[in-house]
Amino acid sequence: MAKAAEKLVVEVVAAHNLMPKDGQGSSSAYVEVEFEHQRRRTRARPKELNPVWNERLVFAVADPDDLPYRAIDVGVYNDRAASGGVAGGGGAAPHGRNFLGKVRVPAAGVPAPGEEVVPQLFTLEKRSLFSHIRGEITLKIYRTNSGEVVVKSKPEKPVKAVVSGPEVVAAPPVTGPKKQQQQQQPVVAVQPPPPQPEAPMDILPPPAPVLMKPVMLADPYPASAVFSGPGDFSLKETRPRLGGGTTADKASATYDLVEQMQYLYVRVVRARGVAAVGETVAEVKLGNYRGVTPATAAHHWDQVFAFSKETIQSSFVEVFVRARGSDDHVGRVWFDLSEVPRRAPPDSTLAPQWHIMEDRKGERGAAEVMIAVWFGTQADEAFAEAWHSKAAGVHGYGPLGSIKSKVYVAPKLWYLRVSVIEAQDLIPMDKGPMAIGRYPELFVRAQVGSQMLRTRPAPVAANRGPSSPFWNEDLMFVVAEPFEEFLVLSLEDHVSPGRDDVLGRLVVPVSSIERRWDEKLVVSRWFGLDRGTGGGNVASGNTNRFGSRVHLRLSLDGGYHVLDEATAYSSDLRPTGKQLWQPHVGVLELGVLGATGLIPMKARDGRGATSDAYCVAKYGQKWIRTRTVVDSVCPRWNEQYTWEVFDPCTVITVGVFDNCHVDKPASGNTTLAVRDNCIGKVRIRLSTLETDRVYTHAYPLLMLHPSGVKKMGELHLAVRFCCGNAGNMFHAYVRPLLPKMHYIEPLLVRQVESLRFQATNVVAARLGRAEPPLGREVVEYMLDHRSHLWSMRRSKANFFRLVTVLSGPITIGRWFELVRSWNRPVHSCLAVFTFLVFVTMPELILPTAFLAMAFTGLWRYRVRSRHPPHMEMRLSHADAATVDELDEEFDTFPSSRGDVVRFRYDRLRSVAGRVQTVVGDIATQGERMQALLSWRDPRATVLFSIACVLAAVIAYTIPMKVLVGLWGLYAMRPPRFRSRMPSPLMNFFRRLPSKADSLL
Repeated sequence: MAKAAEKLVVEVVAAHNLMPKDGQGSSSAYVEVEFEHQRRRTRARPKELNPVWNERLVFAVADPDDLPYRAIDVGVYNDRAASGGVAGGGGAAPHGRNFLGKVRVPAAGVPAPGEEVVPQLFTLEKRSLFSHIRGEITLKIYRTNSGEVVVKSKPEKPVKAVVSGPEVVAAPPVTGPKKQQQQQQPVVAVQPPPPQPEAPMDILPPPAPVLMKPVMLADPYPASAVFSGPGDFSLKETRPRLGGGTTADKASATYDLVEQMQYLYVRVVRARGVAAVGETVAEVKLGNYRGVTPATAAHHWDQVFAFSKETIQSSFVEVFVRARGSDDHVGRVWFDLSEVPRRAPPDSTLAPQWHIMEDRKGERGAAEVMIAVWFGTQADEAFAEAWHSKAAGVHGYGPLGSIKSKVYVAPKLWYLRVSVIEAQDLIPMDKGPMAIGRYPELFVRAQVGSQMLRTRPAPVAANRGPSSPFWNEDLMFVVAEPFEEFLVLSLEDHVSPGRDDVLGRLVVPVSSIERRWDEKLVVSRWFGLDRGTGGGNVASGNTNRFGSRVHLRLSLDGGYHVLDEATAYSSDLRPTGKQLWQPHVGVLELGVLGATGLIPMKARDGRGATSDAYCVAKYGQKWIRTRTVVDSVCPRWNEQYTWEVFDPCTVITVGVFDNCHVDKPASGNTTLAVRDNCIGKVRIRLSTLETDRVYTHAYPLLMLHPSGVKKMGELHLAVRFCCGNAGNMFHAYVRPLLPKMHYIEPLLVRQVESLRFQATNVVAARLGRAEPPLGREVVEYMLDHRSHLWSMRRSKANFFRLVTVLSGPITIGRWFELVRSWNRPVHSCLAVFTFLVFVTMPELILPTAFLAMAFTGLWRYRVRSRHPPHMEMRLSHADAATVDELDEEFDTFPSSRGDVVRFRYDRLRSVAGRVQTVVGDIATQGERMQALLSWRDPRATVLFSIACVLAAVIAYTIPMKVLVGLWGLYAMRPPRFRSRMPSPLMNFFRRLPSKADSLL
């Protein structure tokens, strides 16, 4: 049975406090609604300033997926013909009506069939500056299936009831060039509900805010209903009008992955000739929007104001110069918007000009102001730093700075290796009787910033005395450029529990430490120790033989990649040293379009629940932050960013957050730390993207809470991965995944986790010093700060991933049992015949296997996935997690659930976390095997298919015994002929995608 087509229903309920336009103190109002070139209208209500219609207008929906990019135009008019007593619904000619107001309602988020519908109150807007408009209109907009509508040849009589009474539908107007077509179509109406008692109403109040189902009237993407069904958690392909559509101008060449947004820019530079009035401000006024510059005594502001085209309700813009705190202006200048030029980058910026201002009497004086006014898009250079009209309610330097879009560059991270070799001529601090007969427990404590490590106690050696301990132990730290920290070492003696005596101290600036790029060791040095416990001395290489000294090898290792993300979904795998980088293989372009249906995160000033959302994307060292869209659960950002790609087997992470600094007092009171709320994030693996294809999808934002998983909304993104050199791209698949030093001098597993934790802290501290700062909670959430801790939910997810991987061999075993059972004689006979053929001609085994895999890959090309991977709720086992499991997952480490079981509980979590990681790694290897022929990574499948064909040819031309012999000799070759670097086949395999980046 074919799926029923959807209809859009606009239920016109009532209007309130309309402007009288019939010359007799009243109006005969009717409503005209237009959607996708379909126009419908209601009857006219004669002589009524608070008319009630309760009529439903039905429109055909060509494609429900295009609704987020469509709008519903509602106009209210006075019918001059009806003012003479005609109450019918006949259409009046356009010249026989007066304009009473309009509303433009975005069609995104219109409730789907079966969802709850609430009335919405809209304020009528002006058509131009000279329109005299007032009043509101109440509408109910929803979708319904065609099976729920009936065809009526004649509309029923209207009823006076408003909300719960039977409602009728007016016939569409028969005006314009489509008159003949509309006359041939029947009138479509929604089946009215059973009659209810009449309930007259004058003004319908706005609906109370619902936490899970917000209704934002002025937003481009209204929120959708409660997310309950399993389909709500899926990935949805969208078709936005990128780059301004087919009529895109020059600016869309750069911003071709976002929807073009028009802005009016007003740049106020400075004023001259202004009377001495102290500090002055410049005020830009456009309709109901007003922007004010900071007050200065020099009359120099250089501030840019950006007014969205959607909010322009005036035909001119005014600029006032006022004294601080005064309502009277000392000068005024205005510009007709029809004369404002349009600018499109890469054109040069518009030069500001001097304009003579008018005083309060309208006379032109000597005061002048330097201004530039132009129309542009978000591609304009002034967009990022401009004051935006949609943030007119945000005041104060701190909050205003926190809502602007920024690009952050994470610091370059280094591994600091401190090799503690030995010490000489140590003098114990304790010379009392307790020290007699006690062998000192000497160790070295090293500290860099907040990172602190210590060596093991020096072992007892027969050829060494207590004053010359020997350790030969490496301590690893994470430091960032520019090197501002100091390495502080103290040689201590553990005398008793809680007592450590300092025998010597050393302070070394990190900036003075030698750097290395390969496995060659740097020269070790002897450093003199300071016996005092005060500030210590900066090491200068003192080799005084009569003082205590320590033998160290210090180096900044630039041959490693400092991991600040999980290896399974890392965004960068390059070494620290720039001279070791390979050339980039492509360019990643990301268009952050917007979000829909965000769950409100706060309530503000009695206006109901809302959100102040912004987006953060991280790839490599480059972090981007979009501007904050204030008071919207359906924000539109339409910002585009670009990254160089050095490895296609990497992942970009995009997160959405609620800005909690908007309501921060302008006084800058920091008594309480302000933390932004996490809404959700998305990961996209670049190797799963086809080259030069634009992916436009709505990604579900899933967030795990102690009460369960919730869908926080949908994030609309446009992604494109461009490859400049296919040779470099394919060569990257056989390169080692990590830099060379990770294989020559590998780090221990416990070191990797500890260093990753320290790297996250260093990155969070540095990005927190930017302006506006990127909060620690944002950095930790983007880098999955807690992903290594024990979680029963993650363990279950990894276990079932492993079960899915093993399902292939299990299926083969079941097939073999089916052959042995002879339940299908023909099937079993064919299997026996094939086996006999391979026994008699074993040279066909490998060619047949390789060709079968190659042709399987080609066959699966037709059914390959056309969408990038996304966070999957069921794969993550988030829907089956119990409250107790979630409470354990959100518990702190160490545990805060009680001191009785604290030690055992933390030990169990630490061990189980490693088991969880091992299970996940095993599942990852199996999923990579499946990815060889799944076309999840199209380039890898092409390479593997070609390799299979070549292997089939080689296996066919060379006898099997020769191949087996060569393989055995190669596997048993002497160690001197082996390399410690992984083979190209292993490098290729490790780059294959898995489902690890789809886990929550």
